[in-house]
Amino acid sequence: MVKKQAFSAPRLWTEMATALVDVAMGRKPADLVVRNGRWVNVHSGEVIPGTDLAIVGGRFAYCGPNASHAIGTGTKVVDAGGRYLVPGLCDAHMHVESGMVTVTEFARAVIPHGTTSMFIDPHEIANVLGLNGVRLMHDEAVAMPINVHVQMPSCVPSAPGLENAGASLGPQDVAEAMTWPNIIGLGEVMNFPGVAANDPVMVGGIAETVKAGKTVGGHYASPDLGLPFHGYVAGGPEDDHEGTRAEDAIARVRQGMKAMLRLGSAWYDVATQIKAVTEQGLDPRNFILCTDDSHSGTLVHEGHMDRVVRHAIAQGLKPITAIQMATINTAQHFRLERELGSITPGRLADFLIVSDLVEMKIDEVYGRGVRLAKAGKLEIDIPAYDYPKSAKNTVKLGKKLKAKDFDIAAPEGANEVRVRVIGVIENQAPTRALEADLAVEDGLVAMDRRNDVCQIALVERHRGTGGVVNGFVSGFGYMQDCAMASTVAHDSHHMIVVGTNKEDMAKAANRLGEVGGGVVLFSKGKELALVEMPIAGLMSDERAEVVAEKAEKLTEAMRKMGCSLNNAYMQHSLLALVVIPELRISDAGIIDVTKFEKVDLFI
Repeated sequence: MVKKQAFSAPRLWTEMATALVDVAMGRKPADLVVRNGRWVNVHSGEVIPGTDLAIVGGRFAYCGPNASHAIGTGTKVVDAGGRYLVPGLCDAHMHVESGMVTVTEFARAVIPHGTTSMFIDPHEIANVLGLNGVRLMHDEAVAMPINVHVQMPSCVPSAPGLENAGASLGPQDVAEAMTWPNIIGLGEVMNFPGVAANDPVMVGGIAETVKAGKTVGGHYASPDLGLPFHGYVAGGPEDDHEGTRAEDAIARVRQGMKAMLRLGSAWYDVATQIKAVTEQGLDPRNFILCTDDSHSGTLVHEGHMDRVVRHAIAQGLKPITAIQMATINTAQHFRLERELGSITPGRLADFLIVSDLVEMKIDEVYGRGVRLAKAGKLEIDIPAYDYPKSAKNTVKLGKKLKAKDFDIAAPEGANEVRVRVIGVIENQAPTRALEADLAVEDGLVAMDRRNDVCQIALVERHRGTGGVVNGFVSGFGYMQDCAMASTVAHDSHHMIVVGTNKEDMAKAANRLGEVGGGVVLFSKGKELALVEMPIAGLMSDERAEVVAEKAEKLTEAMRKMGCSLNNAYMQHSLLALVVIPELRISDAGIIDVTKFEKVDLFI
């Protein structure tokens, strides 16, 4: 039965200390005692059979062989039946907005999968609504029954001069956010050339974070491990999730950073990097697991951090090592070891009862000593968070788009042109800088569907300028007349339209203007799938299961158009990410991210 209740922040350890000691000593009864479990101890690296846990006030008071002394008349007793007692899982770096849902709905989706702590970077809403948007998600996070800590976005816009976002944040905004109760640090510092060049905005934001004693998140999205990398590390970032090779993870750890290995909906970077531990023998304490971006379909159907842990174990990690990378390593990195990340006295009583450690078969999920889920089903109801009108109606196109807005005029007199093409790489965030020879018809450059070259456009949507930047992309495999548009377009979140037919491109763009944002697919003038995201054009206000069903319909429609990419929507949404090489599109034009400069479409 689902229990309706409001949630409040847990009592501080200092407020609970005497009660914890009294329960541990048997002077007062516990609220909850879990008996006969196999204790997965992430501090010692052991699995200890015959363990009892005694909990009071939402914290562990006793972890040992016999908690009978802590059982009173009002104590609830749970028999673990020899199953594993695992710390609640932590996602060290993630964006809630990538789930297409609010913090509340994200929590509802992931709690049954064992996630009890999340470290979120609301970078996406910051690019649309600025500091006010960050505050909205911060306040929603505080009201959750699990630990949702917020990192202050560091780069808005992510690459000044190469894109224009809907807002701009600077060191003074970082300083203000550091005073908020639930800010845990600075979000991924994506402007790595700026850090290496001592850009004052980057230096200032990092300095404000360090002065506040909080963690500086990293994002070094370049394969160059030479001086630019060393300059970046010297600038202060403490972790990085952008590695894709074993040498990336090794380089980061050797420089004192934490290597964050991600498995999201479309980013599969664990298998290659974990070899630094399994084959090179590096200390696993400096490796952390995360998801970065997971859409609602993945959350509902495949899982969250339990999915990542299973995957890491499948790559050769011992189960307890993989669990350490998703619990205690994360807690220590964010200076929260005394609060979470382990089943030990004083810590928040976030734990899982697991019947199969290798497969991470989670039977029950507890947060702060309360059972939140059982057998994959949520047992609590989290009240919806009401976003204000100011967070909606953010898609401003300035005009009704027409097919001719997507025309690409060829140089005068040309019958054929060579163009730059953004090349999608399946299951990775980077792209390739490709080239293609395209025909010219009636003075306009033609797409080449047979060779998988279709059109991409970025439509300005924050200020209603009516601006459209056109280019070409390869990798989606569309074989039919179609177009997909999305207002989720990392990082400045304008609108990206990819299509093989300009009429469909116009219809798709205009449709998102009508519904206030989201993602839509048209073919031959007909709408095949739509996921509405009215909150900042980034998040739905519907239940996660409903959004997942709509997202699955979108995925199936893309397949029917010829797209076989894994999680192609995620690939689509990153085509404007001008801080990850090699080639991208922005409202400023076509961007060569290896040089951090605008380049011409024609070669």
